[in-house]
Amino acid sequence: MKTDLQQGLGQNWKQFSLLVLVNAFVGAMVGLERAVMPGFAEHIFGKQGQVVLLSFIMAFGTSKALANLMMGMLSERFTRKHLLLLGWIAAIPVPFLLMYAEHWGLVILANIFLGLNQGLAWSSTVVMKIDLVGEKNRGLAMGINEFAGYAAVGLAAYLATSLASNYGFRAAPFVPGILFSIAGLLVSWIWVKDTHHHVQKETQLSKRPLLDNVWKATSYQHPTIGTVTINGLMNNLNDGVIWGLLPVLLATKGYSLTETGVLAGLYPAIWGFGQLFTGRMGDTHCKKQLITTGMLLQALALAMLVFTSQYYLLAVSMVLMGIGTALVYPNFLSSIAEQMHPQQRAKALGIFRFWRDSGYVIGALMAALLTSFFGLSATLLLVAFLTAGAGLMAHSRMCCTNKQFWGDTTCLEVY
Repeated sequence: MKTDLQQGLGQNWKQFSLLVLVNAFVGAMVGLERAVMPGFAEHIFGKQGQVVLLSFIMAFGTSKALANLMMGMLSERFTRKHLLLLGWIAAIPVPFLLMYAEHWGLVILANIFLGLNQGLAWSSTVVMKIDLVGEKNRGLAMGINEFAGYAAVGLAAYLATSLASNYGFRAAPFVPGILFSIAGLLVSWIWVKDTHHHVQKETQLSKRPLLDNVWKATSYQHPTIGTVTINGLMNNLNDGVIWGLLPVLLATKGYSLTETGVLAGLYPAIWGFGQLFTGRMGDTHCKKQLITTGMLLQALALAMLVFTSQYYLLAVSMVLMGIGTALVYPNFLSSIAEQMHPQQRAKALGIFRFWRDSGYVIGALMAALLTSFFGLSATLLLVAFLTAGAGLMAHSRMCCTNKQFWGDTTCLEVY
């Protein structure tokens, strides 16, 4: 093991910056689909209806959730960089499958590959950044990571809708994906260095105990980590609902594809940019308060979508959704990272991300079934209610993980 390694954002800024760039490419890959898939399905394949339109989200969410679980399990046998490269290899077929798909099954296959890419590549960049920066700036590191990824989601969503408006849905929206996937693979392969030695060094210094059952503790049992996981699932559940239903909702309110693209891109762009600040807030403030506030803001935003048709109010709802998600997203990750022993960190984050991204699947199923029986408005209000409930659970069950706030001994219990 190298003895001259140091953890810290300043000490590792070059590698950290490369990983930020890589994660921007990861986010851009999924952003290309963010707002154009309903139009793509209808114009190219004649597919209509929520069940068909949400099928690609279910495929993506299932694949990404399982890839996250694989990441956690495989991290005990392979290095972070190996898994990052595997994630980028999975991305290569995605734009070609979408551009040349002759039937809807190939679109589903493309989203399975996309989910593998997102699960393996995004998870790898998250864990590698945590390895590099150490304890002091974890929140800031996660804020920068998620900013890069979700700002790229928003920008790529707007790019795809612009290309679709000007050149049609057949191939143009997905051409940039060729560049993103190749660039991500090459940067990861040639310039990104592994962080294995940083983990070894931190392990020698860590005072965190090893958990007896990482799966149970992360899934539900630990009052802080388990509650973070439940809120993460709920966060992505409502994100999956918005991904699938927002274009449909806005179409019923009479808005054009371009206007839909602006709103669909606004939410992840605010979400991404806001994490530059909210991640750092998690290093200095009580994370449970940030998570509770963020989930309640999301619930308010979902309710606003139902009760307003004015464009500027819809934009306000997307801004609130973005702020709420920005408050929770980096602090989910940093809460779990600082609770875990370095040797179990990747596994716990993989389990958390498995449950969190399972929310896409559950959200897609809920949206498809509930809208069929009760309509768009009732579905969105139910999701708003569940989101608020998860936020209140965080308030009642979590404790503050920052050292200056540790007064609740449950933060330090072993599960």
